[in-house]
Amino acid sequence: MPVEKYIAQTKNWVQTVIIGLNFCPFARWEFDRGTIRFSILKGSIEHCLESLILECDLLEADKTVETTLLILPEGFEKFDYFLYLLDLANDLLADQGYEGIYQLASFHPDYCFAGVPAEDPANYTNRSPYPMLHLLREESLDKALEHHPDPEGIPLRNIELARAMGEDKLKNLRAACF
Repeated sequence: MPVEKYIAQTKNWVQTVIIGLNFCPFARWEFDRGTIRFSILKGSIEHCLESLILECDLLEADKTVETTLLILPEGFEKFDYFLYLLDLANDLLADQGYEGIYQLASFHPDYCFAGVPAEDPANYTNRSPYPMLHLLREESLDKALEHHPDPEGIPLRNIELARAMGEDKLKNLRAACF
């Protein structure tokens, strides 16, 4: 599939699910300003980790890019393998001196929170069309959270909304992004 197609589908998901359901109350601002970078990564774990550090370097050099979604359409379909990559990526950020500067959020088509049944609609708050690492500037995130009236309530609100909507509706909403 062409790179543009993966990016278009991911943008549809961000607009429809993340912004549309307000799962992230800060996403609309960055999406509308065009400060979200969408990047496709294909290849081995090593290649993805190298690309992650290159992306950190890019963010350091270009302050007009606020955040990056690293889209992994091939090679990380199994959620456990993706979690392995996520662990390595977090360790690498720390090893490279980026701890406290950047942080990763994660999304996956089969995302499942620890201790939550796979069919629980709450998992759809992090279920995406493709596996993704979301590279965020911690300073920007801290500022956004300072100005939100209830930052601790965001995850609970998302879980309640997802469960109220139900798995079928959320599954169909995500499928419509393709």
